[in-house]
Amino acid sequence: MGRIIVRLDRVMADRKIGLNELSEQVGIANVNLSKLKNGHVSAIRFSTLIAICEALRCQPGDLLEYAADET
Repeated sequence: MGRIIVRLDRVMADRKIGLNELSEQVGIANVNLSKLKNGHVSAIRFSTLIAICEALRCQPGDLLEYAADET
């Protein structure tokens, strides 16, 4: 089974926005946004994804990437 790679850190760097600022704009606790950024989550609510996309002016595909197993 493949996996989903979270590219939030890359998009944040491209937009020159820090974790604290994004956390305030999105309305998500800093610690939860940090877990998402570091790929330590197994799910994300669509409402959260929408809020992040609106704050960063991006598409969900900019934040999430599918990687197939190499076997």
